Amino acid sequence: MKKKEIPVTGMSCAACALSVEKTLSNSPGVKSASVNYANHVALLEWEEEVVSLEKLQKEIQSTGYGLMIEDVLREDLEKMQLEAYQKLKKKTTYAGILALPVFLIGMFWMEMPYGNYIMWTLTTPVLLVMGRQFFIQAWKLAKNRQANMDTLVALSTGIAYIYSSFNTFFPEFLASKGLEVHVYFEAASVIIFFILLGKTLESGAKAGTGAALKKLMDLQPSDLIVLEEGKEIPKKTAEVRTGEVVLIKPGQKIPLDGKVLEGSSYVNESMLTGEPLPVLKEKDAKVFAGTINSTGSFTFVAEQIGSETFLAQIIQRVKSAQGSKAPIQKTVDKVAGIFVPVVLAIGLLTFFVWGFSGVQDSWLRGMLALITVWVIACPCALGLATPTAIMAAMGKGAEMGILIKDAESLEKGKSINTLILDKTGTITEGNPKVIGTNFSENWNEKDASAIKAIESKSEHPLAIAISDYFEKTIPENNLSEFRSETGKGVSAKSGEDTFHIGTSKWLSSLQVEMTGPLVKESSQALEEGAIVVFAAKNRELVAVFKIADPIKQTSIQAIQELKQMGINIHMLTGDQTKTASWVAKETGIEHFKAEMLPQDKASYLKALQSKGLHVAMAGDGINDSEALSLADLSIAMGKGTDIAMEVAEVTLVHSDLSQIPKTLHLTKKTVKIIRQNLFWAFIYNIIGIPIAAGILYPAFGFLLNPMIAGAAMALSSVSVVSNSLRLRK
Repeated sequence: MKKKEIPVTGMSCAACALSVEKTLSNSPGVKSASVNYANHVALLEWEEEVVSLEKLQKEIQSTGYGLMIEDVLREDLEKMQLEAYQKLKKKTTYAGILALPVFLIGMFWMEMPYGNYIMWTLTTPVLLVMGRQFFIQAWKLAKNRQANMDTLVALSTGIAYIYSSFNTFFPEFLASKGLEVHVYFEAASVIIFFILLGKTLESGAKAGTGAALKKLMDLQPSDLIVLEEGKEIPKKTAEVRTGEVVLIKPGQKIPLDGKVLEGSSYVNESMLTGEPLPVLKEKDAKVFAGTINSTGSFTFVAEQIGSETFLAQIIQRVKSAQGSKAPIQKTVDKVAGIFVPVVLAIGLLTFFVWGFSGVQDSWLRGMLALITVWVIACPCALGLATPTAIMAAMGKGAEMGILIKDAESLEKGKSINTLILDKTGTITEGNPKVIGTNFSENWNEKDASAIKAIESKSEHPLAIAISDYFEKTIPENNLSEFRSETGKGVSAKSGEDTFHIGTSKWLSSLQVEMTGPLVKESSQALEEGAIVVFAAKNRELVAVFKIADPIKQTSIQAIQELKQMGINIHMLTGDQTKTASWVAKETGIEHFKAEMLPQDKASYLKALQSKGLHVAMAGDGINDSEALSLADLSIAMGKGTDIAMEVAEVTLVHSDLSQIPKTLHLTKKTVKIIRQNLFWAFIYNIIGIPIAAGILYPAFGFLLNPMIAGAAMALSSVSVVSNSLRLRK
């Protein structure tokens, strides 16, 4: 089974996308096909043994569309899209230049000598050159017994043009029957112009929805320098293979993921971590594509290339999300599928009702009403309502460091009323740090230097925490007799003094007197669930270190903001009860459970769902993956495990809880925008079609001009796309 995104050409409306989707879905060997009109891409999953892409391409071509099955570079695809946009823009400009005099003659200078011939001369290229795509596509679809927006445009303008041409060259035919000779060249030419204008504005606006994705893609440089036998060889990033050695110079962007071999430098990783301070990269340190090198130079071995890099995975998630369909969009697609045939039927019914009405020029009026109904009902706005909002939301989310897996997640986010948080790495930083110290009266800077030196020799997380605490202290260099005792602590001599650093029980066994103010201070820390490490010099207790996993600076504020939004928060952790209780108290979380196994978290979540609650889950570890998979909306921390991110529907790149309120606000705003778009798309048709059919004529004598109908149709599409782009703000 193979899965791939394939560009689709020739689509002009939502019904086109549905037509391509149906053709692909009904082909043997195709497991699933989803075609997005907004980005003109088909997400296809098929069995290569059963059907080939070449065969699918021929099937699509037979219906009047195209599949670009060849692998196209992003730059080439962008170039093709830009060329198509420029070509469309040019056609729209020429159509406008030619349609303007036709409009003026038809509306204000109808008695102008040879006016009909001038209008025919100017309208013919508008229809047959600038608008020929509508007629070609409509004919291809007709051969396959299908219809879409092009069918409506081709029929309406074609009928108006043929009728007007006949009256221009054979005016005596209608005159002999006592009928007034009318031409509607202005309607045909201006309709084509307005529809082309609408498509041009749509094309430009839709390009804007992909701006954030393009920014992400541009983070990875296209060129780099590879070292081969000591020589610097320039290469394209796409040509590099795993295991090759890449040279990074000051100020360069890192092109791939890998591990430092030689040299050192500070690297700005803020685009991945949100941390503004550059990170020191030395031998064996991991580096990531898209991050920016500072002043130093180093070489690294490429470990993840192409689609394997962290940046590429982010880009793929955003692309997949932008191409996905929300449940509401599937309903819209079904509506669009039956919309065109229904409108064709309404138009014909309108024509015959007018024809047999008995009013003056009834069949002529019926023809105009038919043309107007078909023009105003073009379903562009309906097709753009959901996907443009989703694309804009996904792009905005990516800019904010919020990666949303699919469109369905956006709809789910709106209804969330309960949030489960993991503790370690989600609320807290996930790294033990010294959060409190107490020293004896005899403590001095020399003792700090000795303890710094001793703990620097140990790789234990608690030793690293104490060593980091004395970050600015210069370590002693005269240590001797260093010993490490697993589960107990470490000891060493610094000059004439012997230091022991470890547990209370171990120090007691070494005849260190564990009484006095320092020991009393430590009991409060133990009550809060912190880890306490004791340090003794020559069997005298000199320091107590309170070590805990610190709460992230943004967690408390984020939790308060979520509570203000009316969301109930629960904390689940595998940590001890004392620690969980302290974290819950500090952050204001009222519901928490400690010492929970992965299956316990999943059971707790299901119990909440059984009460009718809509539950989101945020976590970062493998132990959270089961609960994440069961949640109505699953959220993973970007610094967490790959499994958690794979399961989750939303990934917070910066691992910051403050992104969750932003995510929920974004989902609510997106659904609101989609509903507004659908309202405008439907309201244009609900109001426009009856007026176009002539419902106001009996009472007010008003019959909508086909030219005005074309402008209204274009305006509906532009208003929907413009409304969606508000999400980018």
